[in-house]
Amino acid sequence: MSDIVTLKQILDESMIIPIQEKQEGTHTKYFVILGESQDNYAVTVKEMPRPDEVIVINVDKFRIPAHIFNGDKGECKRADYVIIANTDSEKVILCIELKKGGKPTNWIIQQLTGAKCFILYCQILVKHFWHKWDFLDEYEYRFVTFKKIPIDKKITRYRTNQQRSSATEIHNSPEKMLKISSLNSLRFGQLI
Repeated sequence: MSDIVTLKQILDESMIIPIQEKQEGTHTKYFVILGESQDNYAVTVKEMPRPDEVIVINVDKFRIPAHIFNGDKGECKRADYVIIANTDSEKVILCIELKKGGKPTNWIIQQLTGAKCFILYCQILVKHFWHKWDFLDEYEYRFVTFKKIPIDKKITRYRTNQQRSSATEIHNSPEKMLKISSLNSLRFGQLI
């Protein structure tokens, strides 16, 4: 059983964002819409892997364990979404935060870290309760934040943060997150 199937079995279906499809001629294209309904904005991720190769988790629905932790270091925060893909060419876990307004970078780092902790928690549960000892072991983490997402649906250019020293720098930690601004539609491959 694939890691994606296992995740779909252990998570409540309300946590899973469905992959949508669009028929273009003889080809089926897959996409997902990630959004913040209370703030009325969204990002469309196009060219998604097939639904059996990917899961999109709304981590924001995971209740804050504030009754357990003090939260002084941000341990109760979590990012909005996690996309986990297991394809022939990649095994990746994308932690994604959407920000309409300007939150401090440290706040966003804590949210992305919280999303990774949520996935690590799922990983430990599957290893110990399902005895699937290699669950999510070969996946690479990527961290992405979308800032100042426009409400209108015009397509804008793909722009990332100026702080990245080169196009080859990998956003494999919350501190080195890929920052995308004023963009509401992009391809899945641009997030990796």
